Amino acid sequence: MKNQILKFMAGGAIALTAAACTGDYLDINTNPFEPTDLGADGYLMVSAMSNVCGTVVPADVNCNQFTDCLLGGTQGGYFADGANFLTSFSRYNAPNNWTSVFLSDSKIIPTLYSNIAIIRGYCERNGQHAPMAVANIIKVATMLRVTDCYGPIPYSQIGAEGVMMTPYDSQEEVYNAFFADLNQAITDINEYSSEQIIPTADAVYAGNLQNWVRFANSLKLRLAVRIAYANPTLAKQMAEEAIDPANGGVIEDNNQNASWKYYASSTNPMYTASRYNAHDSRAAADIICYMNGYSDPRREKYFEGCQWPGVDYAGIRRGWESFSTSWSVNFCDIAINPNEPLMWQNAAEVAFLRAEGVAVFGWNMGGTAESFYNKGVELSFEQYGVSGAADYLADNTSVPAGYVDPSGVNPWNGTLPAVTIKWDESATTEKKQERIIIQKWIANYKLGNEAWADIRRTGYPKLIPVAYNGSGGVVDSNRGPERMVYPQDEYTNNGDNVNFAVTNYLKGPDNMATKLWWACKPGL
Repeated sequence: MKNQILKFMAGGAIALTAAACTGDYLDINTNPFEPTDLGADGYLMVSAMSNVCGTVVPADVNCNQFTDCLLGGTQGGYFADGANFLTSFSRYNAPNNWTSVFLSDSKIIPTLYSNIAIIRGYCERNGQHAPMAVANIIKVATMLRVTDCYGPIPYSQIGAEGVMMTPYDSQEEVYNAFFADLNQAITDINEYSSEQIIPTADAVYAGNLQNWVRFANSLKLRLAVRIAYANPTLAKQMAEEAIDPANGGVIEDNNQNASWKYYASSTNPMYTASRYNAHDSRAAADIICYMNGYSDPRREKYFEGCQWPGVDYAGIRRGWESFSTSWSVNFCDIAINPNEPLMWQNAAEVAFLRAEGVAVFGWNMGGTAESFYNKGVELSFEQYGVSGAADYLADNTSVPAGYVDPSGVNPWNGTLPAVTIKWDESATTEKKQERIIIQKWIANYKLGNEAWADIRRTGYPKLIPVAYNGSGGVVDSNRGPERMVYPQDEYTNNGDNVNFAVTNYLKGPDNMATKLWWACKPGL
């Protein structure tokens, strides 16, 4: 049996390496190496579930660098390039082999779907339902990041029998499918709650199915808030269902955070990726300016290694005009423990989602906006093991600090919005949203793709414009990119489908300035 499993894993690795084109979804859903007898210990199930988890925030170092350090990290205002990348996401001129990663890299979609097929086979042979439900929750978490990068993507017909080149869904259809998949997963777990997942196959919740339901509902709430301007009726329905205790509830405690704890005995890929060469990614000026102005005690947990004399925390301006390691090495590093988990969603974010639901959209979130806002800050302080949340929340005078470039190379003379911390119930809806999103943004540090989505959806937080805009006038420096362009491989191998999607679903040219379906806030 051991030899049979090793034979499968070797064959599977070859198959996944070959499946680099997004048009080959049929092939990756048919696994000729799959053994018919898993064995009592479920080695294959452990491997497949681990591989699926490794597609959310990619486990592969190179893939993680592109998706979460160089793309999400910079567009979210958390990271800046610490290496001499003349063409990059942060300069709005990234090449195709950068912008294509979310859709074309074999470590994301092909790995996800081929391993889901293994889990499906396991469930069918063993009469189980819960592992497949968990896999579908993870699938939504992974594919959410893909659609929020490009807009319309292949989803409903990935792996459909007889379809060699996969059609796209509109982003609205993708989100509707996400809700359906999450609702079905929640129903299945609740119905088959007596089932168990092998704890070693679950490095997120160690087999605790109730926490998987909480994560599914929390993810559902994230999706609902995302589409609140595009489909207010559906957003309200999904959000209020998500927080209903009768449906299993949402993440409310840091012990329930959705994080992949696989790296307790290995190295977190973001740690490795950010420290490539002369540290390819460093802390951005944007988040440090906000946190410096607020005297935020979480800074010691977020940043390290500032070498400028007399400066405790300083970040690099994103999209720098000119670069030299002689000054870049003096800016703060991103503080990451090499063995820390990869965070997917934390309790603080869920509290801020509920605060925005009440304050901005008038939903019933089970409490007041102020209570959820304060709880979000408290949970974040607790998550990072720092004290002083009460004093921080009582501060009604501190505002983000101005940017002063210690190197003098990439200055900026503008100012960030003078938004204070303390909740103000008398503030306008717009000011309440800005205050919530700023604190949510700080609490979600390192979840750059989620921050980028909030910036496009709400316009907050306001970031320092990049020093160099290489988009040729396509991208507004004050707004930033709305999306990434489709991979060139799609036009070569899946041309009819991608061209149909651009014409009928994207509603604009395939460039970085075309807004996504949900990015439709009035006046933005």
